[in-house]
Amino acid sequence: MRLTTKGRFAVTAMIDLALCQEKCPVTLSGISQRQRVSLSYLEQLFGKLRQHEIVESVRGPGGGYNLARRADKVTVADIVMAVDEPLDATRCGGKGTCEGAQHPDSYCMTHELWSTLNQKMVEYLDSVSLQDLVDQQRLRKSASRCQYKLDYRGSNKEYQTRSKL
Repeated sequence: MRLTTKGRFAVTAMIDLALCQEKCPVTLSGISQRQRVSLSYLEQLFGKLRQHEIVESVRGPGGGYNLARRADKVTVADIVMAVDEPLDATRCGGKGTCEGAQHPDSYCMTHELWSTLNQKMVEYLDSVSLQDLVDQQRLRKSASRCQYKLDYRGSNKEYQTRSKL
């Protein structure tokens, strides 16, 4: 079981969108450049995100994408499920037709373990909002600015140059 690039890229692109949308709609080409993700791949992902009403498109000059809901109302689970990312640790897809089962209609010996893991993953991803991830990124950027202050405290001229970056 693993989260594929589809889910990872969708979450990353949504964080980028939420961080950059304050002034105007965000273009997919901008996200593509900043996150180094193929534009055509983003178009596929955002088509699905739009169908699930997580993002909305703005047409015309200056167009792009905005969040369709506030970032605190969008969960990581919403994003991952919108792009059809399977979150399943069982080998049977939760159907109970497990490989290694004693009988054709029975569960394998570890089915309940993996089913419970699926439930816990969904619960966790549903507890993390897009806003939580945006806040983490802003905190990380703020912390790195503070690190510049600590690193360049001795030379005021050097700090001033670095702090304008």
